[in-house]
Amino acid sequence: MTVPGSAAPQGEVGANVVRVAEFLAECPYTHRLPDDPIVFPNLPGASHMHSFFGNRSTNARSTTQSLLAGTSSCNPGIDLSSYWVPTLYVNNQPVEPTGTTFYYLGEGVNPDVTARIQPFPLGLRMIAGNAKATGVNDPSSNARWSCLHAGHVGSSKDFVNCPSGTMLESYLDFPQCWNGRDLDSADHKSHMSYPVAGGCPSSHPVPVPKLRQVLRYPASGNPAGFRLASGPGYTMHGDFFNAWPEAELARRVRDCINPVIKCGADGRPS
Repeated sequence: MTVPGSAAPQGEVGANVVRVAEFLAECPYTHRLPDDPIVFPNLPGASHMHSFFGNRSTNARSTTQSLLAGTSSCNPGIDLSSYWVPTLYVNNQPVEPTGTTFYYLGEGVNPDVTARIQPFPLGLRMIAGNAKATGVNDPSSNARWSCLHAGHVGSSKDFVNCPSGTMLESYLDFPQCWNGRDLDSADHKSHMSYPVAGGCPSSHPVPVPKLRQVLRYPASGNPAGFRLASGPGYTMHGDFFNAWPEAELARRVRDCINPVIKCGADGRPS
């Protein structure tokens, strides 16, 4: 895959500023639970197995307030958000990613929209991908699998056969238009939308950062023994529960995304 910022950099301004609208959080794996505080709130054990990243306290009973009182594996540690995905199993053994990067981007929309991107509201919950996808042709399945440092293999909605010595990589883009009202919705998706023709539709008029989840697993070879807790590779999905301190997230959007400046985990030009 092409990592954010490498596809079409717009050059550099000054000595250190790269014109790419981006900041990021590196959030290592923390724990596994059959919980999902978005889809099955207050119902421990009701979900398939999930692998959690970021906030160490996440469980079925997590709320915005409990996350804000927790601690984080992320760099930066001030990102108390929770991120989770269905656990990957290789020959029925759980395998956790060793690379866990969450990019916050201003790409995918017209420049005037990037300039108007607003921070996620505190407590926003959203899901990308579909745990119940029926096949690689299901449009609701939008995660991709590829091989790190083996681009010639190509990408697929289902698992790919990565050469020995490479890593299986999953990447997933979340929707970046919000309806401006709801922190969640009955299907956990309707309050969000993907852009249309470079802009946000009138039903979802508030542009927010594009969250891109990139996970790298220490797995390669024939994927016949690979499965997700939710099923085949095309059922890959990601959940996000925003618990960034409001001022810190607002600063990053203002200083990195709106002016199209590539920032690191500290929210400063990288």
